[in-house]
Amino acid sequence: MEFIKSFFILFAELTLLFMGISFLVSWLQQLVPEEKIKDILDRPKGWKGYLYGTGLGAMTPFCSCSTIPILAGLLTSKAPFGPSMSFLIASPLLNPVILILIWTLIGWEMALIYTISMVIASMLIGMLWNLINLEHQIKNISVRKNLTVHRKSSTAIWKLAIKDAWGFFLSVLPYLFIGVLIGTLIYGYVPKTIISTYVGNQNIWTIPISAVIGIPLYIRAETLLPISGALVNQGMGVGAVVALIIGGAGASIPEVFLLGKLFKLKLLFAFVVSILTLAITTGVLVQISF
Repeated sequence: MEFIKSFFILFAELTLLFMGISFLVSWLQQLVPEEKIKDILDRPKGWKGYLYGTGLGAMTPFCSCSTIPILAGLLTSKAPFGPSMSFLIASPLLNPVILILIWTLIGWEMALIYTISMVIASMLIGMLWNLINLEHQIKNISVRKNLTVHRKSSTAIWKLAIKDAWGFFLSVLPYLFIGVLIGTLIYGYVPKTIISTYVGNQNIWTIPISAVIGIPLYIRAETLLPISGALVNQGMGVGAVVALIIGGAGASIPEVFLLGKLFKLKLLFAFVVSILTLAITTGVLVQISF
């Protein structure tokens, strides 16, 4: 009975969060359609361009299947290389779903550290890649389809946002169910001594291991975060959890495969190494802070 109660409470909380967050995200995306991204990135020069790219990535929290086609459109239309790369890094890692759920499941302090780290890292990675001339590692891209056109409708924006929120919730419902189920099982049945012994707060070496595991471990954030919350409650190091999330969300195998269509080997290698380094560095920073 305790397991069933815990399951339904966590599932209800996350359902309300997802509906609310999805509504806000859809509303923002209708105000800032994708075709405006290039125009915004083209305006500023210097570090402001990277800030804009990172900010747009945070405002347009696409998964890899959406981010990469948009990135291809940006590169084809000759948008600045560095800010476009900042957009690529920031879009999945600064997803409002991840930020708010980290806040809810682990705490606002870690969510704040995570957000600041991702903003700085997205800007620095774009700057570094531009500085070492990795722009030449872009393959010849042929994009037949334009960026998504902002939908025009007489329907009120809030009604479209509600419709989008419901559709998004239905699409992630199986992943959310599995994640909550696994998280509840971990919380209820896995002894704390096992987790604290092998991946506990004192074991810094678990952070790089978690980062490496996260990259091939293609689990949606909606599934991983309930599991992460349960692991933290059972004694897993917060830094290891953060490294796992960054590795999984930032450089999953499907995303690397799609980027292989756009990037040459050197730039693709730089992408994976950057995400891995970012996951380990942020994990260590969070671990030390807590």
